[in-house]
Amino acid sequence: MELQKTPLNDCFILKPNVFRDERGLFYETYNQKVFEKTTGLNVDFVQDNQSVSSKGVLRGLHFQRGEMAQAKLVRVVKGKVLDIVVDIRKDSATFGKSFSVVLDDVEHLQLFVPRGFAHGFITLSEQSIFSYKCDNYYDKASESGIIYNDATLALDWYLPKEEFIISAKDLELPGFEEAVS
Repeated sequence: MELQKTPLNDCFILKPNVFRDERGLFYETYNQKVFEKTTGLNVDFVQDNQSVSSKGVLRGLHFQRGEMAQAKLVRVVKGKVLDIVVDIRKDSATFGKSFSVVLDDVEHLQLFVPRGFAHGFITLSEQSIFSYKCDNYYDKASESGIIYNDATLALDWYLPKEEFIISAKDLELPGFEEAVS
């Protein structure tokens, strides 16, 4: 497994060793010992989630506050998504900065999203299966987010806005300034 740094502190991409032959391919999606050796982190993932989305579905930007904050290890099982993270840790040198990466079922890259980040993605292919591990349980009372089109962040979601499919709940999320105050 190879670790690739991103411009955001503590957020990185993991590139697994993929073994391919005439039968197809094989790779380990997660191995705690390899993860710890590669990243230097001892993360206790406690919840595994999966979503299925059609093209244009935008999920996020979500996070949990306080002691229920979550680190995530995300990957695409099928299809292609644009994954976006925003550092919302006020004491971080990269506070307010964002990073995006295309995750797909060809390269099998994984993104580690540390606690204190807002996270979201949009499906670029006809369908995607998105999987992620969390180091803390979902807690509705701690849930929050940032509106996808916040002017301060000025995120590029790659698709025309007319193609977006966004939940009513995500359309009511606050802007960046309100969300981090």
